[in-house]
Amino acid sequence: MSEKRRDSRNRVLRTGESQRKDGRYLYKYVDADGKPQSVYSWKLVATDKVPAGKRDCIALRDKEQEIQRSLADGVSTAGGKLTVSELYTRFTTLRGNVKRSTKGSRQYTAKLIAEDLLGAKLISGVKPSDAQEWALRMQKKGLSYRVINNTRRSLKAAFQMAVSDGWLRKNPFDFALNTVIRNEVNVRPALTEEQEQVLLDFVRHDKAYGRYYNEILILLRTGLRIGEFCGLTVQDIDFENGLINIDHQLLWETNKGLYIDTPKSRSSIHKVPMSEESRKAFERVIAWRGEPEPYTVDGYSGFLFVSECGKPYLADHYQTVLRRAVQRYNKTHAEQLPKISPHVLRHTFCTRLASKNMNPKSLQYIMGHADINITLNLYAHVSLDAVKAEVVKLIA
Repeated sequence: MSEKRRDSRNRVLRTGESQRKDGRYLYKYVDADGKPQSVYSWKLVATDKVPAGKRDCIALRDKEQEIQRSLADGVSTAGGKLTVSELYTRFTTLRGNVKRSTKGSRQYTAKLIAEDLLGAKLISGVKPSDAQEWALRMQKKGLSYRVINNTRRSLKAAFQMAVSDGWLRKNPFDFALNTVIRNEVNVRPALTEEQEQVLLDFVRHDKAYGRYYNEILILLRTGLRIGEFCGLTVQDIDFENGLINIDHQLLWETNKGLYIDTPKSRSSIHKVPMSEESRKAFERVIAWRGEPEPYTVDGYSGFLFVSECGKPYLADHYQTVLRRAVQRYNKTHAEQLPKISPHVLRHTFCTRLASKNMNPKSLQYIMGHADINITLNLYAHVSLDAVKAEVVKLIA
């Protein structure tokens, strides 16, 4: 009978265990993928003392216990040796068929992860508390709730891939962000009917901003996303059938300039009906536009909303126009207009139709929402007056 191996303290070592000359303990095993692996520790059991000058560490047998648990669950311990940054890179590489704007967002997210201590941490060592502490650090850095939550969602998806691949047992990012930090995002409400009319009347008669009356009216009466709106060409307006064709958007990227991209989602490729008011506004835009110098972006030309030199306007231009128009109005009026953006105009359009009890599925189609819940949530922003009127109508 062979003699059992022992350590320097004469303790019997188990199968796979050994002690190196420097005193460190070693455990060798075969992972779920059939590959040989090794782990080390200065301690055999938790009560052992770490040699002077060495960092405290998890005891070898505690590591063995976790390894055996992972092997029993089919979890590959090799995958857990990836860092968080490496996991995110792998995740995005395997899902490379995305829009240019999404690629830019991913680069920003990868930078956020890499610059934080979480990025260098092994995914096998990331606990839910680590993920939550990460969120708090991001908040202290001054990142908005929206940016933190979007990054958390990306990390959650990456870690879920690791769980599906058998590298991890649980997803540490599977938590609601509002349970860790307060959601201080101020959702700008839709304009009231009075505010909407005040805005249109002011812009229509103002010398500086009167030229944008038709654009603002169209945004209010169609609910288009600003990128879709800026990308509209003469060919997209079907006057005969009273429809606006939405199948692309005009965007801008640093160092690359203007480019055409597909809409936000597949559901965003749709046709929006024109009201009589919006149809006339389009006719006025085309008449004013005349025949400017041709300007082509990725094969698209004939843009509707252009400068005098024929170059199409972008989202930032209309953000500025609306901001300055509101500032100009508020300087001379006691009743102040709220902050208004192109998205507020889109939200106003949707809320107005919702308050008139439009079928949610029809509204979802017109808005180009991929998820009906996005549409339904907008009913929460219907004005108090509309709610009161509905209650009186139903009770009566």
